Parts: sequence; structure tokens; C-alpha cells
Amino acid sequence: MSEHRITELDSGVRIVTEAMPSVRSVSLGYWVGTGARFEDDAQAGLSHLIEHLLFKGSARYQSVEIDQIFDAMGAELNAGTGKETTSVYARVIDSHLADAFDVMSDIVWRPAFRDVDAEREVILEEIAMYEDDPQDKVFDVLGEAVFGAHPLGRAIIGRADVVAGTPVERIAAFHADRYVPRNVVIAAAGSVDHDALVALAAERAPGGGPLAPTAQPAPAAHAPRVRFERKDTEQYHVCLGAPGLPRADERRFALRVLDTIFGGTSSSRLFQEVREQRGLAYAVYSFSSQFADSGQVGLYVGTRADNLGPALEVVGEELARLRREPATDDELARAKENLKGRIVLSLESTGARMHRLGSSVLGRVPLLSVEDVIERIDAVTRDDLAALAGELFATERLSAAGIGPDAGAFDAAVGRVLPAAARAAA
Repeated sequence: MSEHRITELDSGVRIVTEAMPSVRSVSLGYWVGTGARFEDDAQAGLSHLIEHLLFKGSARYQSVEIDQIFDAMGAELNAGTGKETTSVYARVIDSHLADAFDVMSDIVWRPAFRDVDAEREVILEEIAMYEDDPQDKVFDVLGEAVFGAHPLGRAIIGRADVVAGTPVERIAAFHADRYVPRNVVIAAAGSVDHDALVALAAERAPGGGPLAPTAQPAPAAHAPRVRFERKDTEQYHVCLGAPGLPRADERRFALRVLDTIFGGTSSSRLFQEVREQRGLAYAVYSFSSQFADSGQVGLYVGTRADNLGPALEVVGEELARLRREPATDDELARAKENLKGRIVLSLESTGARMHRLGSSVLGRVPLLSVEDVIERIDAVTRDDLAALAGELFATERLSAAGIGPDAGAFDAAVGRVLPAAARAAA
């Protein structure tokens, strides 16, 4: 595996690359430290709105020109907004890298904020679509239950009134505060020359500017909560979850193993016991996410009304078993091999490597070699898993979120699994 290289310009922009001599493509990304975490209530959704508006054109390029340029290169251009990051990324053949970089630099640093009202309507439609998708929305309901009023508990997509009513001048000011050199990482993986990319960045990036914005403080600890939204759905969509680990916590490798055993694969405990053995759900799985100073663990299950109680009873039994016996020898070995295989296979993709580079450098997480990551996974023990399961999945820590037709049925089912949550609901 080739090594990565990092250069920081005087302005504060960081450029990180990883050469893959065997390919002709390059995945290129701008990583910006802005997202829901960096918004207050009056700004909820501006990071996501700006991500859309970048594609409406810049000082030099009209929106249609951007589409035509990337279509002519046979390239892909996209973007995404998360809790703590916004990324604009493309995949091109190496001979087109300079042209792609030129366009991407212009839309990231110098958007023109054209056709703002039309794009507001697009996002309002996206919000309406999101409201109609309980299987997606329930994760944000859980976020509110776990993090309360903290920005990490807010939906990335934002609030309709903010999207619809924020004046263009305030949108531009929000961009100017966050899209600053010290808050941006340029990442590339594939057929890329590091020094050439640094030269392009030095030519097109702005000079020095203000410091990166400050995130909201870490979420405060609180008692578990229950959140339920009534909706006439065929299924109940249920999440249980709690605060997890920060992204730089060394225990994150053990957590990935634990998550794989609990509900991360088709041979995991939740999938086997809830779906395969009893047929109580189509979708059931566990998940984890990490942020700068916090994280989240949880599980999801979607099931019909007559299966809600039985499904959650099995979930409760599996939570208790996870704390009592987090892994057999076979489960531990299988989970480790699964993780190592997925990591190595994913790194055959230039996009996956670029994503790893950009998110790690922006988040100030050490960029470990594949061998180092594998070594840390291999070092995970059953005692490590037992300590994590006992800490993170303790019943008294878990909050609950649900969307479905009857709050009473949801509260009764959850109350049998999480007595503390039942008291919170009452």
C-alpha cells in the first residue's frame, strides 16, 4: 500500500494524497468543516443548502457549464453534508484532473449564489420526501432522544423555515465564515502527483483568512429519553441508542468488532435471531457513528404492529446476551476477518481511499496504514468487548425512538425492554 503525503499551505489549506500507480483515475475531494454541528437553531440546514447552491454556479461558471464540463470528461461530480463535514468530490481520469480541480475550486471558494429561490424549493421538496420516509427519519428522532437540543441531535437536512426564509446575504455570510482555508482539506487518491496538486491548490485557493469556526460544546449527559412520532404506517420503525465513542478513541476498533457481532452482518445476532429464526422483521441491524467529542451506538428494527412486542422482546434478550457474553471465540474470529476483508476490499476504490484521507485529516485523526488498522483489529479481545458492551449498551443508558400508528403500543413494547425509557415516556 503506497503511503500518503500531506502538505499545509501558508493559508492553512491542507492537501493530502495517496498515489495508486495501477489506476488511471483520480478521486478528488474538498472537505469542509461545516455541518449540523456548526449551526444554531436559526441556521439549521444552511450547510446543506450551501452544498446545493455550490452547483448553481460560481464567478466563472454557470450551472449548465459545470454539468457540460464534467459530462465531457465522462466524470462524476457530487457532494454531501454530514453532522460535522461537507464534501464536494469527483472522480476523473488523470488527464482531466487539472480541469476538474479548476471548476471544483471555483464553486467551493467563490460560489455566485444564483437561483437561490429555485434551489430552496428543491430542498423543501427533499424535506417533504424525508418526512414521508419513516425508515430514514427515525434515525433523526433517535438523535434528538440521545442528544436532546444539542446540534448533533438535529437533522442534517435542516428546518423548512430556515431554508425558505434565510436571506441570501446571510447565506453568503455563513459560507464566508466556514469555507475558509484553515477549515478545508483537499484530498486525492489514485493516479495523482502530490506536488502537482499542491501547486494547483496554491494557485487557486484563497490566501490566509480567519480561523476555522468553533463547534458547539460536547453534548451534556442526561437521562434516557423516549421520542415517538405518530404516522399512519404499515410498520413501526424503532431505534434504540445511546452516546458512543469519539472518533479518536482507541476503543473504536473494538466497537467495530462488537457492532459486527451484534448486528452488522447477515450472520450477526440481531439478524439471525429477529429475522432468520423468527421472521419478525425484514430490516434489523446495529450501527455506530463517531464525532469529534462524542458518538452514537444503536440499533434499528422495522416491523408490523402484531410483531412489535415480540421483536423488541428478542432485541431485549440480545442486548442482555451482548452484555453477558459479547462474543464466542468463533464470533470474535469471524468478525475480525469480516472487518479486515471489508477494509482491504474497500481500499481498491480510489473513492474510498480519498474519503478516508479527507475525513481523517479534517477530523485530525491519525492516518493509520492498513497494516496498523489490521493489527489493532487483531488485538481486540473478548474482555475489550465485554467492557464496551457493559458501558455503551447498559439498559439504563438507552434512549428509544419510534414512528408508527400508536404511541401506546410503542411505549408498552419499549417499556418491557428498557424500564428507564418507560419511566421517561411516562
